[in-house]
Amino acid sequence: MKTFHKILIILILQLVCIQQNIYAQDTLIVAQPVKHKFNPETMRATMLAVAFPGLGQIYNRKIWKIPVVYVGFGALIYSAQFNSKNYILYMKAYQDFTDNILATDSYLKVVPPSFDRSFSDKIFNPKGYDINSYDNYKNAMLQMVDYYKRYRDLSYIGIAGWYLISILDANVDASLFNYDITPNLNITFLPMQMPLPGGYVGAGLSVDLKINF
Repeated sequence: MKTFHKILIILILQLVCIQQNIYAQDTLIVAQPVKHKFNPETMRATMLAVAFPGLGQIYNRKIWKIPVVYVGFGALIYSAQFNSKNYILYMKAYQDFTDNILATDSYLKVVPPSFDRSFSDKIFNPKGYDINSYDNYKNAMLQMVDYYKRYRDLSYIGIAGWYLISILDANVDASLFNYDITPNLNITFLPMQMPLPGGYVGAGLSVDLKINF
């Protein structure tokens, strides 16, 4: 009988030790630091993007978008400078070609090598020039002026548009940063009660399909 009591006491002590170990493990698990999710503020991301292009993307931790933002700005700025430079060039050439001053001959930079000044320039050869050739060159220069002016203006509009797109991108990224876009769908089959004539209700006569997004 004494032996049985000893065995019972040993078993009780072992159970107590096991319970204490489990409690200690649970305590350690609870005591672990909680990692907080980064949740960007939409207004702050937008204001940073307005202040300087790319800051909103940096704040949203979308660093890979920075090259995209600046490559877009770089291409548009280059396009604006290129078209503006050629617009000024052809505008000056058109003005020099149509004025009455012989010394102003900047149009020689834009005309083709086949251009014959004595045949097509009315100031250089007032009596021997061909009016049709003169009009063709004049109209061609004017068309180039309009062409480069149009694409210069479109480039400036593109810069403003790209700036707005970068702001909108930062705003949307911040708004949807922690949005769950998991494509899983839950389908549940539930019994549905069907109304019968006379106000009665029938059970188990059909199946309702419920889809949770």
